[in-house]
Amino acid sequence: MKTFIIGISGVTNGGKTTLAKNLQKHLPNCSIICQDDFFKPESEIETDKNGFLQYDVLEALNMEKMMSAISSWKENARCSVVSTNRESAEEIPILIIEGFLLFNYNTRVYEPPDSPGYFDGHVWPMYLKHRQEMQDITWEVVYLDGTKSKEDLFLQVYEDLIQQLAKQKCLQVTA
Repeated sequence: MKTFIIGISGVTNGGKTTLAKNLQKHLPNCSIICQDDFFKPESEIETDKNGFLQYDVLEALNMEKMMSAISSWKENARCSVVSTNRESAEEIPILIIEGFLLFNYNTRVYEPPDSPGYFDGHVWPMYLKHRQEMQDITWEVVYLDGTKSKEDLFLQVYEDLIQQLAKQKCLQVTA
């Protein structure tokens, strides 16, 4: 069975979950796995030299549990029809995985604000480290402009998704 998996990542409190849920509303066969659901208990999170809990590192996450959830979804994916033309539609389950890697340092607005020094001393260096690792991977990655409205970002992602599904003949688009 075909499946379609989408990854959404970006700055903390930057709208990843909002985008994922909006896509899910428009794609009835869509499931979401949120990386935030896999943080280890606070007692297992390391503290840096400034006393900040180190949440912006992979070691703060139970990645084995998250990967298990993804594998379980792949094995038990529910199908429903995705098409505007039901006669030629194929069934394909879609999974959105959304996580916390950071992409918008200059335009970040976070309420409540971080403790002084936390973003510059911890979050931003972790972002740079993770972004470089991601740039070294050969996957096709589409970067979004976090200064655009939530609606514009949704439309861009939704249109890209529909085009990708159509390319893979997973979706028949009719006018």
